[in-house]
Amino acid sequence: MMEQNGNPARPVALVTGAARGIGRAIAQRLLRDGFDVAVLDVRDPQEMTDGMEALASEAGQGAVQYVKADISRTEDRAEALAAVRRRFGRLDVLVNNAGVAPRVRADLLETGEESLDFVLGVNLRGTFFLTQAAARWMVERVNAGEPLRPAIVNVASISSYVSSVNRGEYCISKAGVSMVTALFADRLAEYGIPVHEVRPGIIRTDMTAKVEEKYDRLIREGLLPIARWGTPDDVADAVSVLVSGRLAYSTGQVVDVDGGFHIRRL
Repeated sequence: MMEQNGNPARPVALVTGAARGIGRAIAQRLLRDGFDVAVLDVRDPQEMTDGMEALASEAGQGAVQYVKADISRTEDRAEALAAVRRRFGRLDVLVNNAGVAPRVRADLLETGEESLDFVLGVNLRGTFFLTQAAARWMVERVNAGEPLRPAIVNVASISSYVSSVNRGEYCISKAGVSMVTALFADRLAEYGIPVHEVRPGIIRTDMTAKVEEKYDRLIREGLLPIARWGTPDDVADAVSVLVSGRLAYSTGQVVDVDGGFHIRRL
């Protein structure tokens, strides 16, 4: 089963890059929080059957929809939002979690245009224009006086401000996502649509599996005040708070989910 029928009274969240890892944990948490959830990823639907059935079984009264889309493509972004509109008729929350790393890590002096375009195309350009389109829909609903429980959350990274010279494309893209957060928080405040950012640190996912030994050593040596790996659920918990509606006088906030890495200490 790929879908369940939605309840028009329930808020709806769209989570990008939600086939696995952090995105999947966010989708699971929002289902538990009472949202219907649209799961967006680039995988073919048949690859997602087991995963979507597992989500549906955890959903309780919630509904789950899978949307295949590459957010770097204009037509995919439009069709993704159209699919959510057809299915649920509303969008309350957008969580921009989709992101890619360089296919090959290269020294900054060797970084090629194709790699930069690929990473920024998804992480920054795709995030910006999906946010823009979703925000227009949200504003339309606010202006029409329709019920809405709005919020936008961008999943950035400690790479927004930490230099990694063998994956400069990724750092640039995440620094850009941080500015996207600030810009849309400013622009959408008049409509009561908060925009926030979650900044994960060292999170145990498929993306970090290749450097597990390195980070195990750094954590043992005291890199983090909270001396452990983060988990996708740690990030999902932060997103849950930011979209809860309990921060009514806040927008543009950055929540570091990094074990205290951001603290400057001697």
